[in-house]
Amino acid sequence: MELRTHPLRQRLNDEVHTRPPIPLEAPALISYLAFVHDENGPAGERAHIGTLYERMGLPIEPSAEAAHLIIDGGNFKLKWEQHGEFSTYTFFIQPKQPALSGETALGAVPVDWVQGIPGQVIAATHIELLAAGSVDPEEMLASLPAKSDTNIVSLIAGQAAWVFTDFRIQQGFSRFTLIDESMGKLRTGRIIQRLLEIETYRVMALLAFPVAKSVSRLLNRAEAELAALIDRMVTAASPHDERTVLADLTRLAAEVEHSVASTNFRFGASAAYYRLVQQRIVELKETRVSGYPTIKGFMERRLAPALNTCAAISTRQEDLSARIARTSQLLRTRVDIELERQNQEVLAQMNRRAKLQLRLQETVEGLSVVVLTYYGSQLVQYLAKGTKELHHLNSDVITAISIPLIAGVVAWGTRQMRKKLAAEEGEGAH
Repeated sequence: MELRTHPLRQRLNDEVHTRPPIPLEAPALISYLAFVHDENGPAGERAHIGTLYERMGLPIEPSAEAAHLIIDGGNFKLKWEQHGEFSTYTFFIQPKQPALSGETALGAVPVDWVQGIPGQVIAATHIELLAAGSVDPEEMLASLPAKSDTNIVSLIAGQAAWVFTDFRIQQGFSRFTLIDESMGKLRTGRIIQRLLEIETYRVMALLAFPVAKSVSRLLNRAEAELAALIDRMVTAASPHDERTVLADLTRLAAEVEHSVASTNFRFGASAAYYRLVQQRIVELKETRVSGYPTIKGFMERRLAPALNTCAAISTRQEDLSARIARTSQLLRTRVDIELERQNQEVLAQMNRRAKLQLRLQETVEGLSVVVLTYYGSQLVQYLAKGTKELHHLNSDVITAISIPLIAGVVAWGTRQMRKKLAAEEGEGAH
């Protein structure tokens, strides 16, 4: 059957199969580098990986859509993964020297190629995977410095392996020693991948901490300024004072919103990375070794407070933004009410002027009636004088009689015209 397939079906299905762990068997050395993307982004990384293909004589080069590659370089294996903010390079080799000799997987990789990887290193780790019996965990415990919370030792994978680390950077790399008691190849690959993800995600999560410190200084100043503006709003004595306070509030709101917009992604990403760290720690299935902290305990003491600070600053920033918005709305309401009162006063003054104009108009209309009556009576008088031989009546009497008649007609006509104009104005208003 031929069925219409969604264009993203294959891509979405393949997504759950990407970035698989590489099965590992002890002994093995793993060197891991995570680079934050530079301005060239993944395109520059693929081009740089393409140069490695050329040097190794490999026939296939990475496609423009590749986000995950496994390269067999002969004496080493490279796993490259592209993530949203960073890309990772994991190198695997079989060691040539005895256990705990200090040999690393990067020793088998061209130095100039590693140094040319684009971006900035955000995490770098060496892991030495040892086989059971090649070294005694108890002897390693005895060789550790004085017990403190900087030496992390725990049993992982349901007590199938030992892990030793201190999460310190020495010569640019943190170090893990993993003793495989009974994990198996695939499970070992998954555990190695979890450790590397913990190392990367914890650093990526902490990128928000310097941002939180900077935002904290802004919030301290903005909160003090908001309190002062609220006091000014309460004591404002005139509309001008309220408008001045509103202008200052608008400026402060813009400043805080700019901070929210510029830090929201970093705080959100930090919280997401921290959740991944916690999830990966759970997947390690740690068992505590007496006298030494576990990875989970170390993260809870050292990482959690910093991330809680970031979360608190993010919440505090959002809360301040909401408080400024509420204060601005309240003050804007007061300003609007004052403007409405002023508008009502203006309308009242306009109403009084309209009434005065109406009275003046009525006065003018009265004068107009007098004037029209006068001129009309004059016309009647001229007409009476011109026709007195026909009716033998006194023109003055005729003029006197015509005056009230003319005045009445003119007054009635003026009133009818005013009514008609008022009716037309009322219809236009509706």
